[in-house]
Amino acid sequence: MSQAEALRAPRPLWTFGLLRSELHITFRRWRTLALLAVLAAVPILVGIAVKIETGGGSTAGGRPGNGGGPAFISQITNNGLFLVFTALAATLPFFLPMAIGVVAGDAIAGEANAGTLRYLLVAPAGRTRLLLTKYATVMTFCLVATLVVAVSALTVGAILFPLGDLTTISGTRISFAEGLGRALLIALVVAVSLVGVAALGLFVSTLTSSGIAAMATTVGLLITVQILDQIPQLHSIQPYFFSHYWLSFADLMREPVYWDDLTKNLGLQALYAAVFGSAAWARFTAKDITA
Repeated sequence: MSQAEALRAPRPLWTFGLLRSELHITFRRWRTLALLAVLAAVPILVGIAVKIETGGGSTAGGRPGNGGGPAFISQITNNGLFLVFTALAATLPFFLPMAIGVVAGDAIAGEANAGTLRYLLVAPAGRTRLLLTKYATVMTFCLVATLVVAVSALTVGAILFPLGDLTTISGTRISFAEGLGRALLIALVVAVSLVGVAALGLFVSTLTSSGIAAMATTVGLLITVQILDQIPQLHSIQPYFFSHYWLSFADLMREPVYWDDLTKNLGLQALYAAVFGSAAWARFTAKDITA
């Protein structure tokens, strides 16, 4: 094939070389490592706090709640595996989505601010492929960040508390192996629950050339939605907020598992990913790249 024919040949929409490069750059940044370190520290602090509180034989968390974090906290002293569920419940409302918002908001805007975006768009990269690669990188970070929380919690739970068969929210007993499997499934559900925030952050990142502005806007929108989701007068629209069903992962610790809110959460995240992913593509493909 001649050089002219090679230039005219259609370029593939996806190559793992570009993704590998983006992952390498993202996970070598000090900001990314700092975010992961903060996420890993949350289970450590929770585990130490529960250990100190229960030093006299009291039960952490007091009376169990409705299946969310408090119910998990009350059982940590009996089984360290519950620290995984507690840590995910503690980080999901703010710490995890904030970290995702920072990485997603900086995906495009950070390149424009650094003056490298124009060079990324030259052959063999294109706008659609670059955007897909950026989103895949953010989604990978979602999974890694969630697993960092889960692994840190499991490690701390195993050190500070006993492990063994555990009691579900419904009161039935399951083996430790099955509980570990459910913990992994919960971590995956939590990671998928962040795809809406990732798509929103990527869209915001295409609107500005300032990485700091994109990150701040994404985190600001996240906080605003969380506040609106707590106002009783807005109950009619709250089921459409991307954060509304986040804590439904607790239903995986019931016997039998309640799937209604889980499926609603996954469907809502898919909707947000489709809407804001399409908006990001429409904006980025028409954007005048000057940096």
